[in-house]
Amino acid sequence: MTMRVMVLGGYGNFGARIVRALATDRAITLLVAGRDALAATALATEINLLHQSGAEGVAVDARGSHFAQTLRAHRVELLIHTAGPFQGQDYMVARACAEAGIHYIDLADGRRFVCDFASALQAPFVAAGRVAITGASTVPALSSAVVDFLTLGWSHIHSIDICIAPAQTAPRGVATLEAVLSYCGVSIPVWRSGRWQDLAGWADLQRVQFVRLRSRLGAVCDIPDLELFPAHYQVQDCVEFRAALEVALSQRAFAVLAWLRQRGVLRHPASLARLLNAGAKVFDPLGSALGGMVVRVAGVNADGGSVQRAWHIAADNDHGPEIPCMAAVLLARRLAAGEAMAPGARACVGLHTLEDFAPEFAKWGMVTDVVEEG
Repeated sequence: MTMRVMVLGGYGNFGARIVRALATDRAITLLVAGRDALAATALATEINLLHQSGAEGVAVDARGSHFAQTLRAHRVELLIHTAGPFQGQDYMVARACAEAGIHYIDLADGRRFVCDFASALQAPFVAAGRVAITGASTVPALSSAVVDFLTLGWSHIHSIDICIAPAQTAPRGVATLEAVLSYCGVSIPVWRSGRWQDLAGWADLQRVQFVRLRSRLGAVCDIPDLELFPAHYQVQDCVEFRAALEVALSQRAFAVLAWLRQRGVLRHPASLARLLNAGAKVFDPLGSALGGMVVRVAGVNADGGSVQRAWHIAADNDHGPEIPCMAAVLLARRLAAGEAMAPGARACVGLHTLEDFAPEFAKWGMVTDVVEEG
């Protein structure tokens, strides 16, 4: 028996990567789903030619009132939701999954979506006897696995500092730009100096150092980790997250947009997402196919000594967008293999170890480094 897995947005920037990753798993039968029947069928046909996987392309309206019935009709057992942006999105899709009695995973990086998920959906998924996992992406799934690895055995964590540095030429999606522009210039609560302080999204530029990438300017971004990690890890001083674009001119342009929004000149930067996504290609000759990520932590180890460590990953050949898909792929494989998980809804914090990701990193030629900085 195989598990029938529907990937919603399955022909999109991240959805198609998840579909291709799961196509080789003989414990899974894939349904590539979205509003565009032609695109869904085309991708299903492509992977069937490559892997004889038996995938199907289906047109669905996930926002429709009868989506739960659609899931039952297709005998779906797990839905992977990749159709962002999740900033401002409600839980209609997840609620339909609970009603249909199936498992749910998403790639959400919207702070409110992820942080309020468990309280909103715990009861219906417990009643259904199924699991619902949000944030199965770079943050907070991979970021929490890295922090767990770096701080193993520590008595206290003083600070967590995360930065994602995408490659300039990596494939971009309009939904991703809509997501990041939604908080451009908006006040973001950040745990800094042991208290909550407001910083403007895509502002407060600081230079970030990497092992295998050139240093870049990083700007404050709003992600679930900023709210989840201070309590989960009992962080005493600060938790910060930045995004560092490869072309400094692009980074400064986002800072200008933030400045304009703060002053009421530009009220809805997200409306520019399609234009900026197309225009970003102009800067491709100034960048490269190399991107990465760094997680820095500082604290006190088991012997009472102060310690600072950093974990770096470098992804070349425009493979960086594979990273946000890995946690969902790993979870789907575990569920398809029959692993029992406690019913209910939760954020994807502490559900993976860093070692779980190692084969995925190796598959795409990604290189990691651990640096003792203290």
